[in-house]
Amino acid sequence: MSGGEAKLRRRLGPFDATMIVMGGIVGAGIFINPYVVAKAVHTPFLILGAWAAGGVLAMLGAFIWAELATRLPEAGGQYLYLREAYHPMIAFMYGWVLLLVTNTGGMAAVAVTFAHYYREITGFGGSDGAIAAAALLALTAINCLGVRAGSSVQSLLMVLKAGAIAAMVAIGLIFGGGHVTLEPLLDRPVSLSLLAALGAAMTPVAFAYGGWQTASFVAGEMKNPRRDLSRGLFFGVLGVVVLYLSVNFVCVRVLGPAGLAATNTPASAVMRVALGERGARWIAVGIAVSTLGFLSQGILTAPRVYYAMARDGLFFETVGRLSARTGAPMVAIVLQGFTASAVAILGRYDQILNYEVSVDFISFALTAASLFVFRRRDRAGTPVELYRTPGHPYTTTLFVAACAAIVIGTIANNPANAAIGQLILLTGIPVYWYWSRRKRAASGSSNS
Repeated sequence: MSGGEAKLRRRLGPFDATMIVMGGIVGAGIFINPYVVAKAVHTPFLILGAWAAGGVLAMLGAFIWAELATRLPEAGGQYLYLREAYHPMIAFMYGWVLLLVTNTGGMAAVAVTFAHYYREITGFGGSDGAIAAAALLALTAINCLGVRAGSSVQSLLMVLKAGAIAAMVAIGLIFGGGHVTLEPLLDRPVSLSLLAALGAAMTPVAFAYGGWQTASFVAGEMKNPRRDLSRGLFFGVLGVVVLYLSVNFVCVRVLGPAGLAATNTPASAVMRVALGERGARWIAVGIAVSTLGFLSQGILTAPRVYYAMARDGLFFETVGRLSARTGAPMVAIVLQGFTASAVAILGRYDQILNYEVSVDFISFALTAASLFVFRRRDRAGTPVELYRTPGHPYTTTLFVAACAAIVIGTIANNPANAAIGQLILLTGIPVYWYWSRRKRAASGSSNS
């Protein structure tokens, strides 16, 4: 490896960007979360409305991130936005939690889900943890070959899982029977109880739509990030909204709101109604492919944040090195792969996921609010070739307020888990002080 000569290689185009955006969102959640929403609200209007509202929120976020990407089209994405808008410590805390909680815990949980379906499909007798680790390490090896190899595998898996979702929707509509009625619109009078139910429904929806922002991490490896990432964010999120609404419409139509709420495997239940046990086995293959695609996207994107942290002198110097042969941040990729594997084997991912939502949406709110900071700095001169977020400042304010509401709702519903998440976030402060002091010391010795 060579840290001084090797450079990130710009090999990704608009199709890659779109597939990375979609791949960061679509995991196993869409096959499972519909029942969680149906347990909170009980009419087709409210169920589909919650998923539509989540899609609007994700699209608002995509518009904001698209402008931020045109302003700072380099590797690290959201980490860079927070660093340039606020302070390096804020950016470091984001990367710190990404490694400890939000990305690693989510990848470990999804990897174990993949292992469960892999064993169900193949009859293989290994443990879930071992299979999950093997999948993560295999994808780690592929991504070490370079961004082109990692993105090609990710794009293929995204196309396959989009095909699996489309097939499920088509089969459900043709063979599943059932119907959807929009009345009554509400399952209870307009009240605080209804508002609380809607809040409970939005938490799994927001979780299922999360992940589009991770495409910004690989901006430094896109041929034209100002153009391709903004387009990828728009078309990628729009594509996922269509997929998610289609899945939920079919689930409500085939199972009904009560039947949907009564099963914790709604996709399998729909396929079982449509095609019997053969259909349930087929959708298991689709879920396995979907989870594998999500893992591929996580290993492709998140290491670029750790790489950016190291290049800023705020992490181990070796993590900021690139392979002279492939141009990939191999140490950062291996760090992500092995950390997620260890969490999967130890089986601590459930606890980690409990802390994720509140921490994640704090970073979303801060990142979106950074647009106000950058716009204020524009008074000295508007940057050229700049994508402008539609409806700003109103749409940006709405997104920030929605993120804040999700954080408040999460804290109110799960105060203990939220508190642990915040404590993990705060542990980043002394770690940042350590690295920043070490950076200053190294800078002082080199200047003396």
